[in-house]
Formats: sequence, C-alpha cells, structure tokens
Amino acid sequence: MSVDTPRRIVLLRHAKAEWTQESDHERPLADRGRRDAPAAGRWLAHSGITPDLTLCSTAARTRETWKLAVHEFPQRPKTVYEERLYEASLGELIALLNETSDDVDDLMLVAHNPGVHALADALSGEADGDLLPRMNRSGFPTAAVAVVTFTGSWKSVEHGVGRLVAYWTPQG
Repeated sequence: MSVDTPRRIVLLRHAKAEWTQESDHERPLADRGRRDAPAAGRWLAHSGITPDLTLCSTAARTRETWKLAVHEFPQRPKTVYEERLYEASLGELIALLNETSDDVDDLMLVAHNPGVHALADALSGEADGDLLPRMNRSGFPTAAVAVVTFTGSWKSVEHGVGRLVAYWTPQG
C-alpha cells in the first residue's frame, strides 16, 4: 500500500441506551435506540460505505447498535470487538487507529462519547461545507455518524490529518 492511499474513518456512536440497574457496560438499547441503529445502517449503506474492518466496543449498547446497523449493509465487514474502545480517551482512540493495518482502507469504530466526538473533531483539519460547525453544535448525539477521510498510513493519523466529508444524525 502506498503512503498516498486514500482512507476513511467512519465513527458511529452507539444508539440511545436505557438507564438500568445494570452496570454501565451492560446497559441495553432503549426503544428509540433500536429504531435509530438500523436507520444509521441504512444511511451508511445508501452512502456506499462498507468498511473493510469494524472495531466495536464490547459494551452491550455498542454491540446491539452494530448488530442492528450492519443488518442493513449489503455485506458484513470483518468485526472485532475491542475492549479498549469502552471509555477510551482521544489519545487512546488515536493509538488504536495507529495500530490499524495498512491493508485496511475503510475503518469503522462503533464506540462512545465523548471519545467519538472528540476524535471526529480532532482529526478534521478541514471539512466540507458547514459539517464541522454542525457536528460540534449537535454534540454528536446517539446513533450519529461522522466520516473523515485522509491520505496515508494509519500510523500517520494525528490531529488535523483528515477532512470531515459526511455527518449524519437520526434527527436530521
């Protein structure tokens, strides 16, 4: 793979979860979350985005979000359930991206706020139209999706390296 290889990072925040007596890690999706997760999957599929690899947090709400979203895809990408995505900081998320094999062109993370919002904002040195201010005003709600493109190796991912090319929320 060339260092000039175009790549995409797709960030999906888990859908709306229930507040239960269970541990935070085991919280299931709420009814709204079970409606919004497939909508996010449909948006991704209609956008032509099918990642080569998906890294999904091990939390129940992210696993359930991914299961409902990926059902809308024309084909299921390789999925790895990654414990380090749960409660990951911005630095930890960038470190995970840096570990990605250069055989992967399109990578999806299914994870949590504030990490996914911080990552989308930090990587987006540029943005199409009003996407960056719109994303930052929205606060990256549940089931939101951001798509950041960059050129180069995964080891070169750092602040400002990318361009925010898409941002979607279930609320419109």
